[in-house]
Amino acid sequence: MEKNAKIYVAGHRGMVGAAVVRLLRHEGFTNLITRTSQELDLRNQAAVEEFFARERPDYVWLAAAKVGGIHANNTYRADFLYDNLLIEANVIHASYRQGVRKLLYLGSSCIYPKMAPQPIKEEYLLTGPLEATNEPYAIAKIAGLKLCEAYRTQYGCRFITVMPTNLYGPHDNYDPENSHVAAALLRKFSEAAATGQPSVEVWGTGTPRREFLHVDDLASACLHLMQHYDGAEPVNIGTGEDLSIRELAEMIAELSGYHGQLVFNPARPDGTPRKLLDVSRLHALGWHHRIELREGLRQVIAAADWKREAPQPATILA
Repeated sequence: MEKNAKIYVAGHRGMVGAAVVRLLRHEGFTNLITRTSQELDLRNQAAVEEFFARERPDYVWLAAAKVGGIHANNTYRADFLYDNLLIEANVIHASYRQGVRKLLYLGSSCIYPKMAPQPIKEEYLLTGPLEATNEPYAIAKIAGLKLCEAYRTQYGCRFITVMPTNLYGPHDNYDPENSHVAAALLRKFSEAAATGQPSVEVWGTGTPRREFLHVDDLASACLHLMQHYDGAEPVNIGTGEDLSIRELAEMIAELSGYHGQLVFNPARPDGTPRKLLDVSRLHALGWHHRIELREGLRQVIAAADWKREAPQPATILA
């Protein structure tokens, strides 16, 4: 990508989009286009078409989505399916109509079957039933991936797709009910340590295993792929390493200086038993993660985002 190319980052106020914008600016890209959801409702096809016709971006990073943790996904099932279908369909179609040179679509590791073999290879997509608690969101993200494939096949569009693992980092959503597991635990344990709470509840049994990637590493991987990858096959983005939710909670408690009791609540859903991505395709393309989990979590705790930002419900990140 040329440094003066017009780059539209959809979802620039979300955790992923903000990391992409930070990296692009740091790398000297000078012509970034952004719009808040108040300025441009990506669910509105006419508004999206008009925006693309006026701005004519060269490159598009599709990071806008309605996102949330296991509770939000299971509660707002219609919203997660409807909003995400509209967002991705409108942006992908407008990118085709206006001749965008390349588009990167950010999917999610939740698109893979609940009981997929581990580690999860890209070709395991659509080989089994999805995790029930986030099925609507997963179906929407699969539809976006298939849209990119179809526009590439039918029209020759250079649309590439990536599947990030579980993320954490600056600008995450720390709402205690609707956030992802790492963000929820980071806030819980930091506040419990500050107030001297005798115990902290952790949802589920603590046995599921998850992989975690710092959002700045995700942005780095995406830039690498935008510059060096042009294939039709999706690419997993992760670390290739996982740990149990219990181990994650214990690590965050230690880093937060919390010495009370951890109470696991099996009445809360566990979700998929294990979700570890096979990242051999990404490694073969020349990219490896740089931020190890312990150091990344330490940085997030030191920054304490949840103290500066009011918790937000799951929403369209734009």
